[in-house]
Amino acid sequence: MISPKTLLRGRTLSFSAEPTGPEDSAAYDYREDGALLIENGLITAAGEFDTLRADAPDAKVVDHRPHLLMAGFIDTHIHFPQTQVIASWGAQLLDWLNTYTFPEESRYADPALAEAMATRFLDQLTAHGTTTAVAYCSVHAASAEAYFAEAARRNMRMIGGKVMMDRNAPEALRDTPQSSYDDTKALIARWHGKSRAHYAITPRFAITSTPAQMEMAQALVAENPDCYVQTHLSENDAEIALTAELYPDARDYLDVYETYGLLHDKALLGHSIHLSPREIDRLAETDARPVFCPTSNLFLGSGLFDDAGLRARGLTNAIATDVGGGTSYSMLQTLAEGYKILQLQGQKLHPLRAFHWITRGNAVALGLQDRIGTLAPGSEADIVVLNARATEAMALRMERAQTLSEELFVLQMMGDDRAIDSVYVAGVDTRDQASATEIAISA
Repeated sequence: MISPKTLLRGRTLSFSAEPTGPEDSAAYDYREDGALLIENGLITAAGEFDTLRADAPDAKVVDHRPHLLMAGFIDTHIHFPQTQVIASWGAQLLDWLNTYTFPEESRYADPALAEAMATRFLDQLTAHGTTTAVAYCSVHAASAEAYFAEAARRNMRMIGGKVMMDRNAPEALRDTPQSSYDDTKALIARWHGKSRAHYAITPRFAITSTPAQMEMAQALVAENPDCYVQTHLSENDAEIALTAELYPDARDYLDVYETYGLLHDKALLGHSIHLSPREIDRLAETDARPVFCPTSNLFLGSGLFDDAGLRARGLTNAIATDVGGGTSYSMLQTLAEGYKILQLQGQKLHPLRAFHWITRGNAVALGLQDRIGTLAPGSEADIVVLNARATEAMALRMERAQTLSEELFVLQMMGDDRAIDSVYVAGVDTRDQASATEIAISA
């Protein structure tokens, strides 16, 4: 049986704002001997261990010292059916899709395969410290069913949707404008707002949707304004050129989505690398969210994301793995590569801002900062326990680390799944996944 109250002890770090620099201690709360009181899947109190222990003497204590407790990581762009495409050698975006990705995604018409892979996919996420993700499923409704069903079994707060694709893909991966509407509408009714699920209306990208299908996406967005929208934007020069051929009346790539009413503060636009001034203006005006995918951008040779330039325009940038174009499920490795991309442009990613980004920052991008992304009382108890001495190389470096920022930077640059000591989803240790269904959080 799970104790009705659990007290997690360790060093705790939680952000209340984005740090403006290394000295901005007002943006976060850090405690050397902190604790989190968990009950019914929620964090009900956070503070010093001695204080919380005195207030809850009956709570079960789990001591994670000397490790660091943070909110679980949030991945804002990942492809569920590409679990076995990651690390496929040697191509840029369009060739990579045709050679590796589309054949693999065709397999997800099989519900049994989709169910089996959903289990393995979510295992990978939690093993790497990710407790919420925004995922593209395949074109098959069965893939989205499997994804949401497995997330519900684990009580994970997850976002996703079946892709809408009616051209420029193999026949096994094409739907029709009407079937894409019907399937998506049914999936929204079945899953959106149920358990901890949110639906993302998902026209894969302009190249794989005809104007008729984009009209169906527009209708879905109008009918379901509380759903997310996810798609791809300006990742690759050849992609942009083909989009211009397919939509000759559009002013630019973004204008395709703008024309069909897909831009708002729940629109997640993967990559957003090669943007014109007009596109940046419209992103700012519509409050749509660019998503930085550093390992994928490097692997596919796509380009360098201008984080500082977009932020200067008031945009809220998210960050993500983009597996399987991305090369790691780890948000720590994502930060490491993001740091290097920004360095190439004379931009900085301080570790405090980096860890804010993959927790509260991504929660803000999703509009979910009142539920996830922090350790504040009332938040859902999605928690990652980090060990900055997880490998011999990390432990050797940590012998000389003297500050919290130095420790975070070791995790940022050298960390991966080995640095994830424990993960809690809705207050349940994922190492005891069989117990995960015993706690339910109302949506």
